[in-house]
Amino acid sequence: MFASAAEVATIVGVAVVGGAALGAWFMSRCIKIVQQGSVGVVKRFGQFKSVDQPGMRILRPFMDKMEKVDMREFPMTGDQQAVITKDNVSLQVSATIFCQVIDVKSALFEINDYVLAVDQLSRTALRAVFGELSLDQALSERETINSRMQDHMADATVKWGVRLNRIEILDITPPINVVQAMSEQKEAEQHKKAAILKSEGEQQSAINSAGGRKQAAVLEAEGAKQAAILRAEAEMKVLELQAEGEKKALLLRGEGEAGRLTSLDTATINPRTLAVLQLKALQEIAASDNAKVVVPYEATSLMGAAEVLLSTLRGGADAGTSAGELKEKPAS
Repeated sequence: MFASAAEVATIVGVAVVGGAALGAWFMSRCIKIVQQGSVGVVKRFGQFKSVDQPGMRILRPFMDKMEKVDMREFPMTGDQQAVITKDNVSLQVSATIFCQVIDVKSALFEINDYVLAVDQLSRTALRAVFGELSLDQALSERETINSRMQDHMADATVKWGVRLNRIEILDITPPINVVQAMSEQKEAEQHKKAAILKSEGEQQSAINSAGGRKQAAVLEAEGAKQAAILRAEAEMKVLELQAEGEKKALLLRGEGEAGRLTSLDTATINPRTLAVLQLKALQEIAASDNAKVVVPYEATSLMGAAEVLLSTLRGGADAGTSAGELKEKPAS
């Protein structure tokens, strides 16, 4: 029996659809697209063959199989877990790990699931690192914790082809009673610091006051010393000037006496003038109430000089009288 036209058309349609589906399936098995930031690991009959870079890649059907691996850095945020510090304080800690696949072959064939392995390793490293620190260190030294965790995990992750770029501690939550105790301790420290600062301020104020008084006393003493020095210098200057004046006066007086004596030595004195001077000196001595008259040895010569002087004076008077008479006669 021959098939009808409708049956033939149905068979042809099914064949076409099946061929298209088969072709699409075949194309999906042979052609792979690797996105940027990823690589394709080709395995032939289950054995590693090559690593293909981003782009379109053609595989051998039924022989090759491709597994895509993301080469970008990715964060792994774990949930909070309990850790115990060195001083037996329980804490709730959460951390984020930033890692990146650097060796695709090791990441696929050295470990079954490198993401799960890194997560579990980070948990054990977190417990180990916090177990070596006290509570104060755990709360204040996050950079130290990050570096210690990275050192603790680096050797194992490198073997898996994964590199740890950095580890960040997100949150550290101590128990409520520990928080209260820390708050009270902080408050006590603040009171202590305030008391210390107050006492230091008072001490510094007292030191400054004492220093000011000392400085004032020193300045006052220096002023008095300077004034005394200036006063002594002034008195010394006055004495020097007085002594200089007396010295000059004595010099001038001596020069005057010397000049007078020199003039007496060089002058020619009239004996009559000398006799008059001697008589005048004797008269002054005799006029004194408490004076004693001493007649010198030269008294005879003095008397002789006086007689000569008197006679001379008398002769001058007589001559004057005669001259007067001569002058008056022609008038009469």
